[in-house]
Amino acid sequence: MAGAVRLSDYPIAAIQALRREASSTVNAIGLLRSMRALGPIPEALCAYPADFYSGDAGRGTEILAGRFALAGDQLDATSGKAGIWSRSTPSRAFARSLHGFGWLRDCAAADESGDEARRLVDAWIKGFGRWNSFAWSQDVLSSRLMNWLRSAEILFAAPAGGDEDEIRRHAARLRCLVRQTRYLQRALPLAPDGIIRLRCAAVLTLAGLCLPGEAAMLKAAISAYSHEIDRQILPDGGHLSRAPRAVAEALIDLVTVRDVAAGLETELPASLQRAVERLAPMARFFQTIDGGLASFHGGGEGDRAALAAVLERGDIKSRTFGFAPHSGYQRAHAGGATVMLDVGEPPRGALSVEAHASALAFELCTASARLVVNCGWADDQPANWREAVRATAAHSTLTLEETSSARLLSPGWRRTLLGPRLATSPGPVTARRNEEELGVWLEGGHEGYREQYGLSHRRRIFLAADGGDVRGEDALFRPIDDGAPDDVEVRWRFAIRFHLHPGVRASLARDSMSVLLVQPDGAGWRFRCDGEPIRLERSVYLAAGAPPQRATQIVVQGEAEPFGAGDRPPNRVRWAFQRLGRIGGAAGEYP
Repeated sequence: MAGAVRLSDYPIAAIQALRREASSTVNAIGLLRSMRALGPIPEALCAYPADFYSGDAGRGTEILAGRFALAGDQLDATSGKAGIWSRSTPSRAFARSLHGFGWLRDCAAADESGDEARRLVDAWIKGFGRWNSFAWSQDVLSSRLMNWLRSAEILFAAPAGGDEDEIRRHAARLRCLVRQTRYLQRALPLAPDGIIRLRCAAVLTLAGLCLPGEAAMLKAAISAYSHEIDRQILPDGGHLSRAPRAVAEALIDLVTVRDVAAGLETELPASLQRAVERLAPMARFFQTIDGGLASFHGGGEGDRAALAAVLERGDIKSRTFGFAPHSGYQRAHAGGATVMLDVGEPPRGALSVEAHASALAFELCTASARLVVNCGWADDQPANWREAVRATAAHSTLTLEETSSARLLSPGWRRTLLGPRLATSPGPVTARRNEEELGVWLEGGHEGYREQYGLSHRRRIFLAADGGDVRGEDALFRPIDDGAPDDVEVRWRFAIRFHLHPGVRASLARDSMSVLLVQPDGAGWRFRCDGEPIRLERSVYLAAGAPPQRATQIVVQGEAEPFGAGDRPPNRVRWAFQRLGRIGGAAGEYP
């Protein structure tokens, strides 16, 4: 296990914190607002960006009635005259989601006129239209601006008729849009690194295109956006965070910007188009049979409709591949089955604040549905689950002594300064691939347990050419360079977990050496292993969005010796998922 926090991280984080504090102080006293005039306010936008994300009319109806369900919590604003913006929110995550306005499209789906959506926005402007340390923080502000621009036809289209009150409110919305955009332009260098800073640059570029008379801001925004794209998007199309969700969101944002620029006949740098051509294949790489994303490093299944809409565009080039060397993932597909294996180190530094200890975790998707998953994450889940699902035990891989292959910073001043980033890394994560006529072999290894327990973990997975046989091997071995262990009598307990999708029904055999698995369409699979008796335990699935879904996990336990090459039990466990015929009816009833 290697340290993931460098000494230089502390002064960098401290300086950034001081800069943010100084900026907050200056904005709190209104110094910059008094020195910077907004200038003329436009009467309308130059363009109205398309919204690839779909709204939920049922959810929108609840919101318009004053019942908000966000980030795993609920807030009822149906009583009283104060409205939602004067209420205390149940959590900080709820407040981020509320002020980010991602729910605005739900309101639009429930009320085509947009009257109620505009009313909620106007009420927000009345309470928070001037700078606020929380509501105007870069992550919240960039989300709000992006969602406002994606709802521009509702919010910023010139009002019909001569209603003076609506004309005044319309001008106030445009004024607030300009004010927030100008502030974000100044605050961009203070944005947290990673997907938030990338989104800030994207929304500034989009705003510069949509707002008339903002040529200088547009030029600076395009330059910043190009820089962040070049820095954060890897050569294979992945994102520095290694999160599939980040790839999908970056692609959707970039296509949105590109389409608006094309409609306005504004030329963007060629590097941005090349980025689309890298991101699109990587997004397809992470897709499963249901069109959603695999759940790695803080991402969930995502918005299938939005991703499909972007990927189906005829001008987006795509190619298929099985190994993403820069992102650290292996993918094998055969006979309708797909295996995806995490063979990369988690991101380090500030980019690791949402990273998971998921070395050698895998997901298995059959021709009909997901079978083996990781617990995953979605932003609308309860915040108290966030840290638990980052642990190795929340992934379909091996844990030793119930410890994670990468550890989070412990509570204290370091975590307060640096955030909930990873303190350690599983060390070098190796990857090999061998394709033959019978199928595909994927292999990986990591050393996350070597320093503390003297053992390295190696995993091999074979996917047969017909997609009906998936075989695996997990081994714990002592590297030869480490010599003999100090205590040859000690035994280290390990557990190999296979988290099943909530739609899978599992039945343990009487001898506890195999498990019958039935998918929603009745497709049957059998899990076997040569290790200790199998156990079925409770699990939870968060990748599909709130609320958390109950699920089942297969657990194989054992005690590893502190020496050996991992070529025999108890340090080696072999397992297999093998396809059977259809079982029961379409709902998966047992015979």
